[in-house]
Amino acid sequence: MLIIGCHLSITNGIYNAALNALSIGANTFQFFSRNPRGGKARDLDMAELKKLRQLMEEHEFGPIVAHGSYTMNLASNKQQTREFAKMILKDDLERLKHIPNAYYVFHPGSHVGQGIEKGIELIIEALNEVIDENNNITILLEGMSGKGTEIGSNMEELRKIIDGVKYNEKLGICIDTCHLYSAGYDIVNDLDGVLKEIDEIIGLERLKAVHLNDSKMDFNSSKDRHEVIGKGTIGLEALVNVINHPLLKGLPFNLETPNDLEGYKKEIEILRREYR
Repeated sequence: MLIIGCHLSITNGIYNAALNALSIGANTFQFFSRNPRGGKARDLDMAELKKLRQLMEEHEFGPIVAHGSYTMNLASNKQQTREFAKMILKDDLERLKHIPNAYYVFHPGSHVGQGIEKGIELIIEALNEVIDENNNITILLEGMSGKGTEIGSNMEELRKIIDGVKYNEKLGICIDTCHLYSAGYDIVNDLDGVLKEIDEIIGLERLKAVHLNDSKMDFNSSKDRHEVIGKGTIGLEALVNVINHPLLKGLPFNLETPNDLEGYKKEIEILRREYR
């Protein structure tokens, strides 16, 4: 079964977001855990979450994905910014305990000129402070495109972070097809080779989710510009190969393309037709 959805707003509640997902043929969805450009989060409504759980069970939803705020930077050169990011992360993980079958994905961070090694050191330090032996939330580092001072545009950097976290049993990765392609991983011509590299460096057992996006930019551009499925430089054929690859089947795929609800519906219809 293809588990596919898209990024949806929860402004009107997470249950309504799930209904929107159903209306476009989705059986998963992604949402921001809080204001993506700030720190404020909606209050949890336990009655609403009960309805969400029932709906997800009834319609056989796969895992849903909470995306951390863009304002989080665990690798910042400013202690205040790092403390703010840790506060958000702690709160998000606590809130996710009440949301059924949810993963948590976030951008590892940007070293803002301190250098990759220092940035990774700070991320590890923060994660070790936040994640303890009782954590039961699946936490995913998102692979990045490599723009600016981003950390996590290659598997080696993600592996270093994972290895540095003491309680890393529930720590994994989320790959983004646009980011991978922009970071120099040729998923168009050598998807098998890319997956082999991920497996050898990180282990495919830690790959838990996929952001399915076409790209406006050329291969190895280090630019993060998402495009509608089939209208970018990756192309429909390559993305269909991603959803049909035997090593990726069963993972939740979420679209983050520049689209409205109707556009997402069309993309999902196309991908479902091509799923084998």
